[in-house]
Amino acid sequence: MQTKLTSILKEAKDRLAEATTIAETEEVRVRLLGKKGQLTEILRSMGSISPEERKVLGQAANSVRSEIESMLEEKFAEVKNAARDLKFRAERIDVTEPGKQRPLGTKHPISVTIDEISKVFMNMGYSIAEGPEIETVYFNFDALNAAPNHPSRDMTDTFYIDDDILLRTQTSPVQARTLLKQKPPIKIISPGRCFRFDTPDATHSPMFHQVEGLLVDEGVSMADLKGTLDSFAKQLFGSDAKTNFRPHFFPFTEPSAEMDVSCFKCGGKGCRVCKGSGWIEILGCGMVHPNVLDVGGIDTERYTGFAFGMGVERIAMLKYGVDDIRLFYENDMRFIEQFK
Repeated sequence: MQTKLTSILKEAKDRLAEATTIAETEEVRVRLLGKKGQLTEILRSMGSISPEERKVLGQAANSVRSEIESMLEEKFAEVKNAARDLKFRAERIDVTEPGKQRPLGTKHPISVTIDEISKVFMNMGYSIAEGPEIETVYFNFDALNAAPNHPSRDMTDTFYIDDDILLRTQTSPVQARTLLKQKPPIKIISPGRCFRFDTPDATHSPMFHQVEGLLVDEGVSMADLKGTLDSFAKQLFGSDAKTNFRPHFFPFTEPSAEMDVSCFKCGGKGCRVCKGSGWIEILGCGMVHPNVLDVGGIDTERYTGFAFGMGVERIAMLKYGVDDIRLFYENDMRFIEQFK
């Protein structure tokens, strides 16, 4: 037994001297001190010897066990430190190396244009109102004074989901919904997506964006409308911008007009962008029709209002010199990154 204890101690020293990892050190511990380890087997076999021999052998075995445990503790500390140092070397960062440049995203030009338009009107005291893109026939047409035989109701112009539900063709339904929910004074704009049955080409898309505006209060006149939109044009296109209003027809306004802005490319002299006229049409507007005000139960003897609506893509195309509306929807990063 004494000889075997001496052999176990020597084996422990030799194996621990060769061990270089935590796993190898743990293997030595299990081999010698584990449940089926060599020293454990000796201790279990001591029941078959005399009490005198057991006392002597027990002292010797405990001494060997204590020495092996001490060597294991030192070895575990050594290999753990070595593993930590190796990990630190592998994960070391050279702070003198140049960093990697990560490409940054940018807002889509449509979002940029909506933000610019919204900022102008919010600075005038307008708040933003929103409405559903899936709309009812009532809010999209009936509440806006569109006649039952109005051509915009045709299936060739409008995406119908069923007889009473459709994809809104304009953001004007938000105007009707606001009149029902809010009492004058009302001062809102409503940017959003719209849908019409158009064949995609350079100037048309079945999906597009509009910004609708509505103001209702006492004593509101056409002069207020013209002053508001003239100020908007100067803030968006520059202080030299001029505006021109031409009579037009919209079911939900009376009188109605289309507004032109002086060509910001040629300054009104005439060029390819303005087709030689010096003017560019950018929006429709007018005084809110009394029938529309009646939808919200507003006293038309006391209150009047004006409304306007503009196509975001058209303004973006004019402002940034884009000649094909389809470029906005192709998700070509080479195009979008130009608007950083």
